[in-house]
Amino acid sequence: METTRQAKIARLIQKELSEIFRQQTAKTHGIIISVSTVRVTPDLSIAKAYLSVFPTDRAQEVMENINSSARTIRYELAQRVRFQLRKTPELHFYLDDSLDYIENIDALLEK
Repeated sequence: METTRQAKIARLIQKELSEIFRQQTAKTHGIIISVSTVRVTPDLSIAKAYLSVFPTDRAQEVMENINSSARTIRYELAQRVRFQLRKTPELHFYLDDSLDYIENIDALLEK
């Protein structure tokens, strides 16, 4: 059960991460990264961000780059939310492949 505080912090982190990735991908044309969901642990120390990457064939490469620069992303996030949060949670990034799963189910149902 997610508390109200966890939900508010998750929405704040999702909004700010989306903006950070939008600015970064504006430099690299043809790649879109969207933050599907953010889940925060009850002690607010870890935030799990689920990312959707388009085009999907480059998703693994993009996720490796994001995971290697997680500390930089956390620092930039901390600069943006410094007046709302005392301590910025540690960020863990996961690939959200739910859209691919939905497309696969649709394709199977059409057969």
